[in-house]
Amino acid sequence: MVSGGSAIRGSRVGSGPMGEQDRGVHAERIAVSYWDASGNETVRHFAANLPEEEIPEVIDSPTTGLPAGRDKANPPQVAKNEPYKTHLAYVKERRSEDEAKQILDEALQKLRERRGTSA
Repeated sequence: MVSGGSAIRGSRVGSGPMGEQDRGVHAERIAVSYWDASGNETVRHFAANLPEEEIPEVIDSPTTGLPAGRDKANPPQVAKNEPYKTHLAYVKERRSEDEAKQILDEALQKLRERRGTSA
């Protein structure tokens, strides 16, 4: 005779008459392959009764961190990050001398108006 709240040895706690085949190891699953830009394949498993539109088209590859898609021939491209700009790149983007002079004159004029002086 068993007394108390402990389960009988060998029985599964929480496994009732329903649900065991619907979840866990025994659930029916489908395998979906994803490929990243490096050609790595990642297989994810989804429940067989999951609608097709709920299965994601793009995931992040766990091996490379790149986006991976379901189309092997055309995987998602790697996002292009802008390289760090050097000081020289900023110097090349500067305005012309005339524009710089005009901006400086406008700033000086505003300062003079605030102070109430004219020059």
